[in-house]
Amino acid sequence: MSQVDGQGHDHDRLHALGYRQELKRVLSLFDNFSVAFSYLSPMVGIYSIFFVGLVAGGPAYIWTIPVVVLFMTLVALVFGELASEYPVAGALYQYGKFNVGPRYGWFVGWIYGFALLATVASVDSGIVGYVASLSNTWFHTHLNPADHLTIFITVAIVIVLSAIMNSVGAKLLGRVAHFGVYVETIGTFGVFIALAINGFHHGLGYLFTSQGVQYAHTNPFGINFGGHWLTGAALIAILANVYIFYGFESAGDIAEETKDAGRQVPRAMRNAILYGGLASFVLVLGLILAIPGGTKAFTTVATNGVPIILATLPSWLQDFFLVMVIIAFFSCGTAVMGAGSRVVFALARDNAVPGAPTLRRVTPVHRTPRNSILVATIVPFAFLLLVLVNPSTNVHILWFEYPAKVNALLALISFATSGIYLSFFLTVLGSWIAKRRGWRPSGQFTLGRWSGTVTVLSGAYLLLMLLNIVWPSSLTSGRGLLFNYGWITLLVMVIIVGAGALYEGLIRPDRKPNLVDSVAEEGAPAPVAD
Repeated sequence: MSQVDGQGHDHDRLHALGYRQELKRVLSLFDNFSVAFSYLSPMVGIYSIFFVGLVAGGPAYIWTIPVVVLFMTLVALVFGELASEYPVAGALYQYGKFNVGPRYGWFVGWIYGFALLATVASVDSGIVGYVASLSNTWFHTHLNPADHLTIFITVAIVIVLSAIMNSVGAKLLGRVAHFGVYVETIGTFGVFIALAINGFHHGLGYLFTSQGVQYAHTNPFGINFGGHWLTGAALIAILANVYIFYGFESAGDIAEETKDAGRQVPRAMRNAILYGGLASFVLVLGLILAIPGGTKAFTTVATNGVPIILATLPSWLQDFFLVMVIIAFFSCGTAVMGAGSRVVFALARDNAVPGAPTLRRVTPVHRTPRNSILVATIVPFAFLLLVLVNPSTNVHILWFEYPAKVNALLALISFATSGIYLSFFLTVLGSWIAKRRGWRPSGQFTLGRWSGTVTVLSGAYLLLMLLNIVWPSSLTSGRGLLFNYGWITLLVMVIIVGAGALYEGLIRPDRKPNLVDSVAEEGAPAPVAD
């Protein structure tokens, strides 16, 4: 199919789904892939959570990476069918709406959009420690990454810069994501090579050891898995990768800005998860093999994470990789904001959120939903204020305790992953329901006779991992201490879903007309001719 034919198909399909071309269709396959890969961001995930994997699973936790990547590839295949069938901005919201119905789609969009905007705050707050370290080294400042003012100012600057990049146009968003892909490649494969040259301390056999993390007396955090690795420690260690391998679906969020979207978006999703899995495995492999020998060294690394390992490299190389990490965090946050703003735009275009006529407006020059981008900027700012809530001792609430030294922002961030997995599961469930009703995928990418099997397997995986994430656990257990803070993640999920149910039940946004054709806005942009 020629590029012209592809663009004609894009417009025809969009019109058939009830929309006209408002956003500017300028993104190529590599642009689309870059945004999805930058959101997934192996560097951001591993540099943030590597120590958690070691504490929970020891060096053998590396083998949970292929498991998660395999099943999330199945999810990406299901999403690819949906993206090809419904190449519309908003991705998961649209898939649920068209497959099951407007009310179902609205709930998926509410949960998914909330999780995306929580992720913006999560990613951008993670950059603070690296910025402070680099600033203190280069400019002899004395920034404290734990200081509330330092966190707020640093994250505020990052959020504003990301908003500007998103507002200028989809093409610039793609360029930022391009840079993120190059940086991620250097920061994963480059770190592996640098550590290999510097000298690994272990052979490959080390990857099959647990270093005793399944026993309380040898676990760096004193966590007791009852001496069981496969049926105990590994079930928690796998969450270190569950918290990383998503974001590929953002390729569908920007489908309306992608050329030949029905063909290219499914490819971008698959490429993002597979390349992300490869890069992650190589980075974790290098980091584990570079852990200094001895139980004490392992405990130090498991307690303090990646910086302890990189400290063995020359100082100039440490600074270089520190810059790469900062760029990766920025690129990731910008991509997530772009995805979140498109979900807001999609909901607004269907008159499904307050202020819809304003939020669905597209700027006449850059053809971006600037007001939706503004929402995706303001909401993370509001979340950022939660960093101020940080109890020094455990706080008893109803039948459970809120853990000490866990600020409220982290508690909300814990919802980001569970919310993503819930919206993923509902999307796959919606696909299964539609197929049971007789729907057969007819886009440019389908799984053919494997469609039903892949849908069931991916749905089962998502449900099991969702339960693994939110299941309430003691604050002294691996899951409770490292991931869901006891009841907190489940409680936050219930509150957010409940708030959405209350709003939806009272307002019934799913019954409101599509604003594209029903509202004649002053200065509304005409369809874009590519």
